Amino acid sequence: MRLFRKKDENRTSIWKKMVDLALTDVRVLATGMDDESLEELEERLLAADFGVPATLRLVEHVESLARRGKIRGGGQLREALKEEVARILAGDDGPWRSTEGVELAENPGDGPTVYLVVGVNGVGKTTSIAKLAHYLVQQGKSVLVAAGDTYRAGAVKQLETWATRVGADFVRGKEGGDPAAVAFDAVEAGIARGVDVVIVDTAGRLHTNRGLMDELRKVDRVIRRRLEGAPHETLIVLDATVGQNAVAQVRAFREAAELSGIILAKMDSTARGGIVVALRQEFGLPVKLVGLGEKVDDLDAFDPQEFLTGVFDGER
Repeated sequence: MRLFRKKDENRTSIWKKMVDLALTDVRVLATGMDDESLEELEERLLAADFGVPATLRLVEHVESLARRGKIRGGGQLREALKEEVARILAGDDGPWRSTEGVELAENPGDGPTVYLVVGVNGVGKTTSIAKLAHYLVQQGKSVLVAAGDTYRAGAVKQLETWATRVGADFVRGKEGGDPAAVAFDAVEAGIARGVDVVIVDTAGRLHTNRGLMDELRKVDRVIRRRLEGAPHETLIVLDATVGQNAVAQVRAFREAAELSGIILAKMDSTARGGIVVALRQEFGLPVKLVGLGEKVDDLDAFDPQEFLTGVFDGER
């Protein structure tokens, strides 16, 4: 399922907006770098949230090229950094290709496509679901949103309000009820109503809470049992501004559910872009969607080429 065509040219690139001082320093440093600057490059990459594994990989790569005489001068070194970041972002999927959208999995068989959305409290999960549902509805898809947070009546009401606003169906369970039962009922309703996409919300949970993580395992298990191949995507919503704490969140949630991609919310805020690279290097998990603001249409596909251009080729 291809989603989110590129914005028109009049809209400022999100990547230019979010390249903050830390990333600017990386770019400037690389341009004027000599052999004595590698340690400083390492510090700058860490400050920009590239994380330890990606930082070590990048520094070792450019140092090796410099020692073998493969690169000379800051311009060549900057290009070497850019190419290696591109390889990290590509992961096992091969080189990034410029596309007009992001691919989200579809159900190849009978029944709806099911997306399970997870994340900790306060990351922007509810609004991210609303934005995703809105776009699908705009593309002519019928959508059903399920409120898996049975503990907070306010959260359920907020999600219901969003679903109504964007034109999606909505199901909820009893207050304090079993979230897995809500997920089961949502898939059942999706099948019975012949909807195209079911989006299952889950309660925001601290990734350190074992009881709630066990509950998430049950939700995932129930969905799998009810519909073969589901959930077709399990997307974790992360707050782009929390830096390396996002890495810890992904690590914990991967133990409870088979994550397929990331929605990176709040990219219009004070996020350091290196977290995109850190997550891909650490887990091989792609950032599929990015939240750009508060409006319902402020969700876009992650464009790695725009990201690379913003980090390495922006104004210096």
